[in-house]
Amino acid sequence: MRFVDEYRDPAAARALIGRITDLAGGDAFKFMEVCGGHTHTIYRHGIEHVLPENVELVHGPGCPVCVIPMGRVDDAIAVASEPGVIFTSFGDMMRVPGSRGNLLAAKADGADVRFVYSPLDALRIAVEHPDRQVVFFAVGFETTAPSTALTVLSAEARGISNFSVFSNHVTIVPPIKAILESPDLRLDGFLGPGHVSTVVGQRPYRFVPERYGKPLVTAGFEPLDILQAIYMLLAQIREGRCQVENQYARVVREDGNPRALQVLALVFELRPHFEWRGLGFISQSALRLRSRFAGLDAERRFSIPGLRVADPKACQCGEVLKGVIKPWECKVFGTACTPETPIGTCMVSSEGACAAYYNFGRMHREAAVALRVR
Repeated sequence: MRFVDEYRDPAAARALIGRITDLAGGDAFKFMEVCGGHTHTIYRHGIEHVLPENVELVHGPGCPVCVIPMGRVDDAIAVASEPGVIFTSFGDMMRVPGSRGNLLAAKADGADVRFVYSPLDALRIAVEHPDRQVVFFAVGFETTAPSTALTVLSAEARGISNFSVFSNHVTIVPPIKAILESPDLRLDGFLGPGHVSTVVGQRPYRFVPERYGKPLVTAGFEPLDILQAIYMLLAQIREGRCQVENQYARVVREDGNPRALQVLALVFELRPHFEWRGLGFISQSALRLRSRFAGLDAERRFSIPGLRVADPKACQCGEVLKGVIKPWECKVFGTACTPETPIGTCMVSSEGACAAYYNFGRMHREAAVALRVR
């Protein structure tokens, strides 16, 4: 295939759905897509509605914005409110709620908060404002961490001393382990994350079949990618195999991106523990700057409150992230919690399951509720 529309061909999709239906037979299967980009594709194109009823997709903690706990948002707002600070962030973090508002509210209250497209934009702002401290709110899995690492190296090489990084980068393997060890969720396999895998490769996922006996297929982000990955998972199960396979071979390599991994290892080290929304504290699941770059570390440069903040009681974002419930099963979904007035992070990011479901699956949600009422 050469063009995007070939990955959305209706005839090919119908053929794959037929093969999936045949393989599934009368047995029930539950697969988790780890990546928020997959969740977006599934909802946008109605994939879960065309699958046989006995093949269910649940949504995991693969949205990097969604897993940031409220306490870390409060920390970001505290730094942004410091005198002389220009606080920079990706756009989808601007509306993530903390316990006392979000970064947009802090901006309205007088903090100098700016939206950027990359950490290099933040570094450019630091060069343009040598009398101000510029902080970059670094968020994301191994997908975005290399760009932060390269920016840190550039700042060091250029001697830019008024730039620092508030690192909230997380890693993909520990939450998958946490999901697999959760007693309240039964899974038959995983759709492995495509974007992260372009960096880390396939090797880190081998523990999933080897230790937990579950197949994993790394998938791309077009409708036919998702359907083919589901077919490959079912084929493994029916053939008695259990291994890591790569559906996204046009992009993902077995060993990932060696240069990106090298830069990550040079700049970052694992934190002893880090709090994830809905999953609690997970050991060695996030990245912080090495001591060599202490002068570029916002957590060392500023006084960070570091307080743990409980999620609002009405919000069930944690259960959504763990795949325990579907978005429409949350008590405040679509009523008190909407993309315009989000209570939880899953309703903020475009990769969040709640936002994707609200934007693309509302009618199905209402039909499902009607069936439950009957």
